[in-house]
Amino acid sequence: MTRAENARDSRATTPRAGSALDTVISLLRGVHRTAKGWSAQCPAHDDRQNSLFLGVGREGRVLLKCFGGCTTAAIVTKIGLTMRDLFENGRRPCIQSARAGTGGGGNIPPISTATLQPQQSLDGLTLAQYADAKRLPMDFLRRLGLTDFKFPCQHSVRLPYFDAEGNEIAVRFRLALEGENRFRWKSGAKPCLYGLQRLGEARAAGYVVVCEGESDTQTLWLHGIPAIGLPGAASWREVWAGCFEGIAAIYVVIEADAGGEATLKWLASSSIRERVRLVRLKEAKDPSELHLSDPDRFQERLRQAIEESIPWAEEERRQAQERLQATWQKCEELAGEPRILDTFAAELASCGVAGEARVVKLLYLALTSRLLDQPVSVAVKGPSSGGKSHLIQQVLEFMPPSAYYALTAMSERALAYSEEPLQHRFLVLYEAAGLHGDFGAYLVRSLMSEGRVRYLTVEKTDQGLRPRMIEREGPTGLLITTTAVRLHRENETRLISVTVTDTQEQTRDVMLAQAEEDREPLDHEAWHAYQQWLEQTDNHVTIPYSHQLAKLIPPVALRLRRDFPAILSLIRAHALLHKASRERNQRGRIVASLDDYAAVRELVFDLVAEGVDATVPATVRETVETVSELAAESQDGVAVAAVARKLRLDKSSAWRRVRSAIDRGYLKNLETRKGHQARLVPDEPLPEDTEVLPSVESIQGCKVAEETEGIAIPPAPRGMEDRAEEWHEAYEERFAIKTVQGGLPADEAHRQTLECLEREFGI
Repeated sequence: MTRAENARDSRATTPRAGSALDTVISLLRGVHRTAKGWSAQCPAHDDRQNSLFLGVGREGRVLLKCFGGCTTAAIVTKIGLTMRDLFENGRRPCIQSARAGTGGGGNIPPISTATLQPQQSLDGLTLAQYADAKRLPMDFLRRLGLTDFKFPCQHSVRLPYFDAEGNEIAVRFRLALEGENRFRWKSGAKPCLYGLQRLGEARAAGYVVVCEGESDTQTLWLHGIPAIGLPGAASWREVWAGCFEGIAAIYVVIEADAGGEATLKWLASSSIRERVRLVRLKEAKDPSELHLSDPDRFQERLRQAIEESIPWAEEERRQAQERLQATWQKCEELAGEPRILDTFAAELASCGVAGEARVVKLLYLALTSRLLDQPVSVAVKGPSSGGKSHLIQQVLEFMPPSAYYALTAMSERALAYSEEPLQHRFLVLYEAAGLHGDFGAYLVRSLMSEGRVRYLTVEKTDQGLRPRMIEREGPTGLLITTTAVRLHRENETRLISVTVTDTQEQTRDVMLAQAEEDREPLDHEAWHAYQQWLEQTDNHVTIPYSHQLAKLIPPVALRLRRDFPAILSLIRAHALLHKASRERNQRGRIVASLDDYAAVRELVFDLVAEGVDATVPATVRETVETVSELAAESQDGVAVAAVARKLRLDKSSAWRRVRSAIDRGYLKNLETRKGHQARLVPDEPLPEDTEVLPSVESIQGCKVAEETEGIAIPPAPRGMEDRAEEWHEAYEERFAIKTVQGGLPADEAHRQTLECLEREFGI
């Protein structure tokens, strides 16, 4: 080693306080001495192995070399310095090589032999300037631990942060009184609350004032007021809530700017909000400004603001009302549509979605059911390239992000450990294969069936292995696509399955839609606002004919125990979509009409029957009949290619239909050798279709008969004998409306019906 290198190494072992090297080191993490200088974690990339080398060059210049490839300029910028700060006392050659600052693995600009510029005076902020600007006594600030700190070319005020025991845990530097970059944290410091050492005073007083910034906090302390400072309006961490235990009243100062809005935002989800009262200073922006305007009247004016403070609950109600009004103004016209699902399908078609009106209506209705206690999960099935994912993506465009959480795949325990909220949302998986393993599928089933996940695991901690209960709250719906004919039996019975159309006509319509070039983009704002309006309003729905529906559905399969609640949820979801035009009962609940059942029945009539094997899908019936027809002409069985030609389908679509028929037992494949052409023959005969969901008329008749049982239709009033038939018909109609749609018990419906008729007939 040369003498110059030895001298440089000796300088590296003892950085002089206040030197350029000392400043740089103070702003880095994981600094360790090495044989030739120092190593540290590079701030310009995610460094965990101390990839940054530090040394000292000529005239005290700091040398930086990142072995991860980061440039010196990037490193210096990341820690809040400039290239000039790498030179002792800010002196830097006025002429540099063309390589300076151009990058290249952290190369240091070479030393120039040009004449150095004269040393410039230091700027920034001193403690005296800070005290004078805030009108705070110097000795008071020094007792709080504030001191001057000198960066190369810049003064600053050092602001120490202490924990509840008075130990320094972080340092923040204030470099200026104004401007966006007036603060800088010491390297390695984690933002925390300012003034934790005074929490004991707050507990003794029974209250604390929470404000933004150190100077506001110091001002309150000067006047003897317990206070805690936030390092930034939007910097709240919920883990800090524990610091306020034992403090009954928390007064939070809300500034009249973006910072105040940020404070209100984090308060909305914080556990301390029930103890919070919001303080707004009418005569000043913050406590410091209130103090500066008139120190003598500060306490009086602050006390008045505290007396006029409002509890968080009142603010929450105000915000909710404002949001409700804002969303209603955007969606009022849509809410008044008589058939919202038809409107949705029409607008989706204008976006280029060809056909599949039934599928998209069912998807939109299911997504709306997230607002209920039992969301309806859906599996969209079909051959590859059938457009399943595209359909879902297009439907989701009409939903706000709060309605769903979309993934293409997830790991086994992702649902347990993810922090993404799932309550009253849909989990969207674009392929059933995204459910890797039995455990991941079990978590999804738990969310669908039990409405929550409670997962007990063991984690390694400082105290050794400890149990941890992970709870994920639902209810959560599942929307999934698959090319499989049937899913796992545990999953299949928890979803409604719908299949996309695979015909040549549908393929033609899709291509024509794709060929359209001048389609105007659709504005989804009203649809998003409508769903947000539904989220913010009461969504309790009653189905007055649910018992009649249960009696009329034949109990042909155990699966109906899961399908029937899904049918009721779809009816409730449809009533929610039309809540603006639905009646409410005496308890204020939305009353589902028979129109809601009629719309749901139209969507799932055959799907429910197919799910319990009470009927055969039309595509399967057509396929079996085709094989039967072709088999009559062949003794060796029918090939899939022949079925495809007869049905005018591609081979993959035909084979999928054949597999479905084989799975249901209606076809048999005589060929058992793998890889050989199928030889299809009919197997079990096709059953007759059984009606599972009753007609609207049968429900209405059953309901009226049940509700009028024991209630005699009163005779026409005296003097109206000639209008007796008209009176009786009017009574039956009004009584049915009040029981079927209004959900009223028979005696109350009877009383209200008589009052209504008396008004109508002028009695």
